[in-house]
Amino acid sequence: MASQTELQQLNDRLEAEAQQMAATDLASLMHAEGRDALVLKQDDLWVDITRQPIRTDSLDMLCALAEARNLAENITQLFDGTHINRTEDRPVVHMGLRHPDRHKSEGWKQLAEFAEQLRNAGQITDVVNIGIGGSDLGPAMLAQALGPACDGPRLHFVGNVDPAHIHDVLASCTPEQTLFIVTSKTFTTQETLANATLATSWLERHGMRSDEAMVAVTAAPDMANRWGIDKDRIFSFEDGVGGRYSVWSAVGLAVMIGCGSARFAEVLAGAYDMDCHFRTAPFDQNLPVIMGLLRIWHRQFMGRVSYGLMAYDQRLARFAAWAQQLEMESNGKSVDMNGQTLSHPAAPLIWGEPGTNAQHSFFQWLHQGAEIHPIDILVSRTPYLRGEDALSKDAHRQLVINAIAQAEALALGQKNPDNPHQHFAGNRPSILVSWDRSTPFAIGRLLALYEHITIVSGFIWGINSFDQFGVELGKKMARALDEGTGLSHFSKAAQSFMQTLD
Repeated sequence: MASQTELQQLNDRLEAEAQQMAATDLASLMHAEGRDALVLKQDDLWVDITRQPIRTDSLDMLCALAEARNLAENITQLFDGTHINRTEDRPVVHMGLRHPDRHKSEGWKQLAEFAEQLRNAGQITDVVNIGIGGSDLGPAMLAQALGPACDGPRLHFVGNVDPAHIHDVLASCTPEQTLFIVTSKTFTTQETLANATLATSWLERHGMRSDEAMVAVTAAPDMANRWGIDKDRIFSFEDGVGGRYSVWSAVGLAVMIGCGSARFAEVLAGAYDMDCHFRTAPFDQNLPVIMGLLRIWHRQFMGRVSYGLMAYDQRLARFAAWAQQLEMESNGKSVDMNGQTLSHPAAPLIWGEPGTNAQHSFFQWLHQGAEIHPIDILVSRTPYLRGEDALSKDAHRQLVINAIAQAEALALGQKNPDNPHQHFAGNRPSILVSWDRSTPFAIGRLLALYEHITIVSGFIWGINSFDQFGVELGKKMARALDEGTGLSHFSKAAQSFMQTLD
C-alpha cells in the first residue's frame, strides 16, 4: 500500500488530468493516432473505450492508483477466501459457485436432479419464485436474459409486498401445476414471508397442500424448516454469498428449472471465464479493472453523479435494475473499511433502459442536457433467436447500427451556433460493450464482468462492497410501526398516518 502522501500526490495528478480531459474535445481524442488500442478484447467480448475522456497518460495514472491501493493483493484475497468482508467477518465465496469443481458437489447434484426431474415429469407448468432484492432481481433478470434457452415451465418472479403483484401472477397459474420457490437468505425477510403466506392461502383455498407445492432456498435451512418447509425440500447456500451476488447459487433454481441444468452450467462457465481473466490479465488489459477505474474516473475525478447502462437487447431489460442493486447496495457508503469518513463520494447512481426505446425517451436529456452522464452501451453483434430469418437478421443489424450511432452522436455532437435548439455539444462519453451472440455462456460472462467492476471500485475506494447495513434501518422501523413499539420516536405525521390504518 502506498503512503498517504504518495496517494495524495497521485490523486492530485489525477484531478489535474481530469480537468485537462474535461476541457479536451472528444473528437480530437477519438481521431488520435493509436486510439484503436483502446478497444480491449477477451475472445469475442469487446470493450471499446475510445469515446472516453482519457489518453494513455490518464490510463497509466489510473492503473498506478490501482497498484497504490493494493488492488492485486485484494483480488488475490477475494479468491483465496480471506475474510475481506470485515464488518461481518466473512469471506466472499460466490466466485466458487462458478468453478467447474462445483459440478462434483452434492449441492449441485441435488439442484440439478430436482430441476431435471421436474422438467421431465411435465406436471408443473408454472414456477413462482418469491423473493426480494438479490433473491428476486438476479434470477428474474437472468431468466429473461436467457430467452430461447429457457424451454421449461413458465417462470414468474414476485418481489413486491404489494399483494397486487402476487395476485396478478397467480391469475395465470393453475394450483395443481404450480411450484413455489420461497427464496430468502435469512428466511426472516418480511416481504418474502408475507408473499409466501399469501401463496399458502391460495393453495389451501384450492384444496392443495402447501408443503407439497413449495420448496425453499436459503442460507438458514433451520429457519425455513421452522416456517413449514420440509427438510428434503430446502436448498441451501453459504452465508458468504451476498444476496446481490447470489444468482449463481441455489437462488438460481428457478432459472435452472426453466433452462435446464446443462444450460445453467453454461452460464456458470461464462462467469468462470471472466473470473479467470480478472485474476490473471494485466491491469491495462483487464476488462473489469479498466471499467472499474473508469467508473472511479467519472465519479471521483470528474464529479459525475450518475452512470447509465443501456442494453440494446430486449432480453436484458432488467439488467440495469440488477446492476443498480449490485453497485448501489455494494458501494453506496460514506465510510471506508475502517469506519473513517470518505473524502469523496462513492457509487454513482446506476440507471438505464433498453435501446432503442431509450432513444425516444431520455436520450434527449443525454444529448442536450446541461450535465454530462457517462453510459455503457451493450449490444450483441449477431442475433440469438429460435428462428434467424433474413428479416430478423436485418432488424438486428439496425439495432446494432443504432447502438453505434448513439455512441458516436453523444461523443461527436453536431455544432450549430446559429440555432441553439439544434446544437449538440457532444463530449458525452460512453463505453461500447459488445459480444458475438447472447448465449448462456456470454450472459454469464457479462454478469460476472459487472460484478467485478463493482468490486474493483470498492477495493480502490477502500470500502466494503459486501455488507449492506443501510438496508436494515427501514426494515427495523417498519417492524416498530407494525408492532406499535416506540412510536413516540416517530414524527407526528407518521403516528397520525398509522392511526388511519387501524
